[in-house]
Amino acid sequence: MEVHTHHSLHLFELLSPISDASIRHANWDASKVLDKLHRDIEVHVSSVRNDKLSELQATYDKQIRAALAEPVESLFEVGGSETWASIRNLLKRETDVAISCFSPALSGFELDQDAFDRMMHNLKDYARSVVEKKAREEAGKVLMRMKDRFNTVFSHDSDSIPRLWTGKENIKSVTMEARSESLKLMSIVAAIRLDGKPDRIESILFSRLLEGKISISSRNSDIADSCDPLASSSWEEISPEHTLLTPVQCKSLWRRFMTETEYIVSQAISAQEAYRQSNNWLPPAWAIVVMIILGFNEFMLLLRNPLYLVVLFVVYLLGKALWIQMDIPGEFQNGVLAGLISISSRFLPTVMDLLRHLAAEAQGNPAPGTSRTSQHVASQSFRSLVNSPNPVSSSVPSSAVSSNVSTETDFEYMSPQLTHRRATQMEQK
Repeated sequence: MEVHTHHSLHLFELLSPISDASIRHANWDASKVLDKLHRDIEVHVSSVRNDKLSELQATYDKQIRAALAEPVESLFEVGGSETWASIRNLLKRETDVAISCFSPALSGFELDQDAFDRMMHNLKDYARSVVEKKAREEAGKVLMRMKDRFNTVFSHDSDSIPRLWTGKENIKSVTMEARSESLKLMSIVAAIRLDGKPDRIESILFSRLLEGKISISSRNSDIADSCDPLASSSWEEISPEHTLLTPVQCKSLWRRFMTETEYIVSQAISAQEAYRQSNNWLPPAWAIVVMIILGFNEFMLLLRNPLYLVVLFVVYLLGKALWIQMDIPGEFQNGVLAGLISISSRFLPTVMDLLRHLAAEAQGNPAPGTSRTSQHVASQSFRSLVNSPNPVSSSVPSSAVSSNVSTETDFEYMSPQLTHRRATQMEQK
């Protein structure tokens, strides 16, 4: 721009001798031509200068927008208590950096002080407008931000680990914490606070919304509305141009937020209750009391007749022996139906084997019962029979088992009929 100015001055110096040049017998006046040329040069210089200034202004506006837009958005996403203080510090820092570079660039245009100050003021206003525009965008999607914050706080602990809703978590306190964080986001985007003036927006929202004081009876609704600070279209400390969410809008958004997050809380309560029921082997307390009252006579009968206790103890030992001998948990690994078939086919032979074992022990002879290894092999043979498409072809031959155990105690569990027949033959022997 300085080159254009010096060039125009050089043209004036070259054209100035024309006024002294004259032709005899000719009444030419060169002053009008010089004035027109001077005006044309000034118009051209002013146009070029304005274009250069506009281009320079656009360049620094773009730099400020890039330096402020994304950081401001990230600060709103975090939504802490110092959000607006951080935004003000960011705005001041980036504006000072832009002015420190913009001021030397304007010095070459030979602007007067008013024009220079106006350009600086425009740059500051643009930086402020970027922040205000981003704040209005965040206010428009505050409900989505609140629900995301609620889901994050409610579903994750302080270490960002997903919560497992067991019986130890206090769902009420977790829900209050998540709602508090969500309401804090609303209070942040309710108004523009670039001036740093204190306000009571957050305290009003927390006292009227989070603590549930907005629920009122229909009889006193008119009186309560007149005293409710949320039944208004403006905040006391905030001007209308700096208001992003009015008190009435905040109340409406909070009701929508509560409605759309109730399902998450109910799901957590259901999951916690299901977990408690699945891990609670004892009946409810009232059922235990009822059983004690109704079974008092039976309990006294057991105390008067110790023989019943002996019988119960023998039944317990027999049941535990059957549980271990038949490997009940292992039978159900291949499915409920296969487990039931296997247990039903093995129950009678196993009981008979235990009785023979007890009888032999009582007579002082070694038990001819089936060893644990043979029982395990027989169980595996039956499971392979159930899972195989052809049970007959996939049965385990008796010779494979007879190499490890006695042939007298070798049972092939190919079918219930074969098991019964084998047991009958052994009894006849």
